[in-house]
Amino acid sequence: MSDTADAASSPLLEIIGARATIRLNRPKHLNRLQAEDLDALTRLFGRVEADPDIRVLVLTGTGRAFSAGYDLNSVAERAVSASEQQSAGSAFEAVVNRLEDLGVPTICRLNGGVYGGSTDLALACDFRIGVDTAEMFMPAARLGLHYYPSGIKRYVTRLGMDNAKKLFLTAQKIDAPEMLRIGYLTAMVPVDLLDQEVDKLAAILAGNAPEAMRGMKRAINEFARGELDEGAADRRHRDSMRGDEIKEGIKAFAEKRAPRF
Repeated sequence: MSDTADAASSPLLEIIGARATIRLNRPKHLNRLQAEDLDALTRLFGRVEADPDIRVLVLTGTGRAFSAGYDLNSVAERAVSASEQQSAGSAFEAVVNRLEDLGVPTICRLNGGVYGGSTDLALACDFRIGVDTAEMFMPAARLGLHYYPSGIKRYVTRLGMDNAKKLFLTAQKIDAPEMLRIGYLTAMVPVDLLDQEVDKLAAILAGNAPEAMRGMKRAINEFARGELDEGAADRRHRDSMRGDEIKEGIKAFAEKRAPRF
């Protein structure tokens, strides 16, 4: 999927073979997310998860940034409202949590800077591959915003308490090498190698056993959140020992060929 700027729109979905790509597409505003974009992302996540032929999802942005986060005008409107209403943060939180729990493995292709809430959107992906010119910052402390709890938990469980405190409490910008050092980036590459690196990882994930990956991803996420359903994880393990995937995997290993799941 091209980085070339199209007319601004809600996120775009492209499916090629076993790979789906969702591209944020408001490049003139650094792919700042609007309320309608959150609805669109929820629908697209549902489409991806419902299609058994899709084995991996790539999330990326158009233009020179991944995303500037959620539209602050929506946050400001609620801040001056006299009536209690669903917060922009709670709607955004639901979308990010939905992404984290998606059954297929996910890769965030960080084509540029990642700011505000979009840092959590990217963090909800299983892997993040970014260009060496990327940067990130979380401005909640500068804005007077207490970030939503599940986002803070994601930062702590994935990056560690000290890094979460530095990013949230100082609101300082960090560059790509620092993003890699603290574990925010899975890999950092020059821009001309970004697609090659993403394609390589996507091909690996698309070739592995989908049900085994789905179950293990769920267990890993539950472990990280301290919410492991041990009974369900044990049942998935026992079922896998009698399933079609392990039969094909063992057969392929014996025949010295790639498995066909």
